[in-house]
Formats: sequence, structure tokens, C-alpha cells
Amino acid sequence: MNTISLTNNVQTQDDYQIQQQLIAKGHVPQHIAVIMDGNGRWAKSRGSLRLFGHKAGVETVRDITEACAQLGVKYLTLYAFSTENWGRPTDEVMGLMQILVQSIRNETKKLNKNNIRLITIGQTERFPESCQRELNEAIEITKNNTRLSLCLALSYSGRWDITQAVKKLARQVNAGTLDPEAINDELITAELETALIPDPDLIIRTSGEFRISNFLLWQLAYSELYITQTFWPDFRRNELYEAIRSFQQRERRYGKISEQVAGV
Repeated sequence: MNTISLTNNVQTQDDYQIQQQLIAKGHVPQHIAVIMDGNGRWAKSRGSLRLFGHKAGVETVRDITEACAQLGVKYLTLYAFSTENWGRPTDEVMGLMQILVQSIRNETKKLNKNNIRLITIGQTERFPESCQRELNEAIEITKNNTRLSLCLALSYSGRWDITQAVKKLARQVNAGTLDPEAINDELITAELETALIPDPDLIIRTSGEFRISNFLLWQLAYSELYITQTFWPDFRRNELYEAIRSFQQRERRYGKISEQVAGV
């Protein structure tokens, strides 16, 4: 899991020029989702504890959040803590909870100042009360911000998300308010945790692993994938730019052929 930090870093002229070039192409993803992976291995390679890697990932979250806001990305979803992560050693889990509380407490004002809204998806009720309190307060303070929605996936899994959506629909069927034959993609989507968020255009995974790891399984049906060998603490905006360049070179056909997409 990684925490949030946002500063008022000065945007360099090179950054500005690159961003303008990407924006000029007209295909900046509106929703980028990231599987932030490699913190532990990054720390181990330096002879440090895993928590050192999680803390080091803070700077990356800061840099990527700022870069996305500057590019005009509207949604940035970070896979911060999966339901499977509860199975990690107790000391690591408790350390992550402490980092989350402190980080949210420190950064809420900066998020608000930068017009960034904080939202969450997942079973946050499983978190300690101190975590829930800090999260709920930050969500309330930033709820009216419009520049960028920073979505933290906390105690989240794709299978759980689909399961809870199906249960909601099943209860409606049982109550006689929904015809089972009327269930379609749109109804299922409306019951997911991400009902008010568009599906990701681009998903980035760091550390070189070629798997989805139970993340947004329904929502990623037509997302473009970008895999990098870079561990999350070393991932910076220059590589984000490369991921967006790769995205801009792709043709998103959604099952159609090129001529249909081009309107030929």
C-alpha cells in the first residue's frame, strides 16, 4: 500500500512542453488505474524492511498525482490495499495502517488546495476506526473538488466487487422489484463500487508482473495495458508520459474493425 502526498512542486519547462504535446494529440486518458507493485522488492534490494519500500512509494504517488492533474486526467485510481493483503504479516499490516492515517491527516489540506477530490472503493469498514475517521473526514472536506478524483482502492478485490453487486441484484429479484431477465451489463455496472466512475482507459502495472491481481475485473474489459519493469518507488512522471504515448498510439476498436472505428 502507498500513501498520499501532494506538494507544490515547480513544473519544469520540459515537463510543461511534454504535457502540452500529449494534450495536443487529444487522447489523454480520462481515467488511469495503477497497480502499484514492487515496494517490498525495492526495499529488499536495498537491504531494508518492506515498510521502507511502502514509505518510499509516497513520493511516486505525489509525482503521479500532480502529473495527472496537470495533464487533465479526471480520474486516477490507485490499487492501494487488496483484500488479499490482509494475509500479510501482522506487523506489516499494522505499519501500513499507521502510514495511511498519518498520510491522510497530513495531506488533506494540500489535496483540497489543489482542487483534488479523494474517494475510496472497497471494504473500508474493515479498517481500524482511526483510519476510517481520517478517510471519511478527508472525503468530506474534498467532496466538491473537480480538477481530479483520486480514488484509493482499499481492502478491495474485483471478485468481491462483482459478488456484492450480484447480491444486491439478487435481493431485488427476491423482493419482486426486478425481473431477472432484465439484468444486463448496465444494471451490474450500476451496482459496482465504481458505479459513478468511468471505466479505466489505461491501466499501468509496475514491477514487471503480467497479471491483474484481482483488480477491477469487470471494469478493465477494454482498458489498454501498460506493463513496466520499474518498481513503484522508482516510477516517475517521465514513465507516465511514456505510458500515455503508448496509449495514444493504439487503436481502441471495442470488438469492431478498423474501418468501422474510422467511420470508413
